[in-house]
Amino acid sequence: MNSDLEISVSLFLHFALLSMMAIGGGVLALTPEMLRFVTETHPWMTPQVFVECFTLAQIAPGPNLLFATLVGMQAAGLTGAVAATTALIVPPSILAMASLHFGAKIRWGGWGATIRRAIMPLPIGMVGATAWSLTTMTVHDWAQGLLFAAALGVMVKTRLNPLWLIAVGAGAGAMGWV
Repeated sequence: MNSDLEISVSLFLHFALLSMMAIGGGVLALTPEMLRFVTETHPWMTPQVFVECFTLAQIAPGPNLLFATLVGMQAAGLTGAVAATTALIVPPSILAMASLHFGAKIRWGGWGATIRRAIMPLPIGMVGATAWSLTTMTVHDWAQGLLFAAALGVMVKTRLNPLWLIAVGAGAGAMGWV
């Protein structure tokens, strides 16, 4: 069995590499790969626990990357939480500082626009993959599918605060409907 330190190092290395791909979509776009890594590659938690960590972090105030802290905590305790959080903050911060430093010195001209156009589809695809992954993991029967479709329709057509939809879903779950 791996020690908490070994798990933390593994989490740090993998999440640090992933964090460098969080262009535009933020850390949420990395969710499917994080899920695969901590539930399939290394069964440090179940998919259900991962979804619970993700959900708790999304409804809590603060940055979206908090779910990685909870995932790290579940996998390796406090050292895992620190490793996962540091991995998602430090490498992109260094990249951002370097790009600001060198970007101010180099005139990108047409290259800057070309690079921006080239990477624009990346966050869209990554966020779509996250949505698909989380949906297929949580919708298992027709009642859940119907509730999901209704919530999606409300989100697309109105400006209703998502917390109301979470409350409706919680109520439906508490009553045993889903």
